[in-house]
Amino acid sequence: MKNCEYQQIDPQTLPTPTPTPPVHQGSNNHKREEPKRPRRKWQVFPGKNRFYCDGRIIVARQSGVLPLTLGLILVTSGLFFIFDCPFLVKHLTSCIPVIGGILFVFVVITLLQTSFSDPGILPRATPDEAADIEKQIDNTGNTSYRPPPRTKEVLINQQVVKLKYCFTCKMFRPPRTSHCSLCDNCVERFDHHCPWVGNCVGKRNYRFFYTFIVSLSFLTAFIFGCVTTHLALRAQDGKGLVFALQESPGSAVELVICFFSVWSILGLSGFHTYLVASNLTTNEDIKGSWSGKSGEDVTNPYSYNNIFINCCSVLCGPLPPSLIDRRGFLPTDESAQTGGMDIELPALAAKSEINVEEKCLDFAVSCSG
Repeated sequence: MKNCEYQQIDPQTLPTPTPTPPVHQGSNNHKREEPKRPRRKWQVFPGKNRFYCDGRIIVARQSGVLPLTLGLILVTSGLFFIFDCPFLVKHLTSCIPVIGGILFVFVVITLLQTSFSDPGILPRATPDEAADIEKQIDNTGNTSYRPPPRTKEVLINQQVVKLKYCFTCKMFRPPRTSHCSLCDNCVERFDHHCPWVGNCVGKRNYRFFYTFIVSLSFLTAFIFGCVTTHLALRAQDGKGLVFALQESPGSAVELVICFFSVWSILGLSGFHTYLVASNLTTNEDIKGSWSGKSGEDVTNPYSYNNIFINCCSVLCGPLPPSLIDRRGFLPTDESAQTGGMDIELPALAAKSEINVEEKCLDFAVSCSG
């Protein structure tokens, strides 16, 4: 019994848990509070996009030309209001700055709407949806080497349309949908990726893009005509064009910018007017999807065979909602998994302490015996 009184337990012989470094109370509280903060879907968006204002603004990652577009519009319009409008108001009419101001505001608003809105991005398939699609593709049970087909055929207005499988988004693309390699997204009614607006042009922002280029055509032609009139009036009475440019040097900059840009903008507006009247997209027109270039007798299944109805369906229909829900919150499963780690570690430590106490109690009982 006396031997038992002087025997001590060697803590090294007992399986104790690995000691963890002490954590300050403030940082511990911070770690516990962090999983409780819900994350929004734009924070984990898989596409190549950038988000601002808590997901309200979406632009392409490669949008370096957009500041150039906005800068050219602001500089040209600013020079017009500073150098040309005062002279034209004095010698012609005061309606010129009013018309120019309305066109300028309309151009800027439609440009920002095109650049900062969702073009019609389709959400990628979840793992369960992708697995279900794979089962549908490989439903023949054939064990041959030939891979299953990655296309589907649907009938739209008595016209066969092929749906292609997107290996990135793990789904069959709906009709008129294409995957943009720059944004890495499947865009519904994909028209093209426009570097000048820094975004894809699709189902949800095509009307803004069309009104932007049409209003920009009117603004450029209006400024070009006003600048030419201004310089012609200053060059009267034998003073010459050089004197007019010296009196208004900003008009020379406007003249050069408008002269080299008005033709391309007018041509682009005319081309998209043709597309709207035919209910086509740039992607379909370039590929010749419904032009019969391949020798097949095909027609555009999306056209109403009426220019007015086609224009109304493209430009005046209700704006479809965004499908990616970029400002929505993520499911609580992920936060629950992160929070479970904080709960599991104290439980393991408590279990280890109970085992140590039981072994000490058994050793003391054996000594007393």
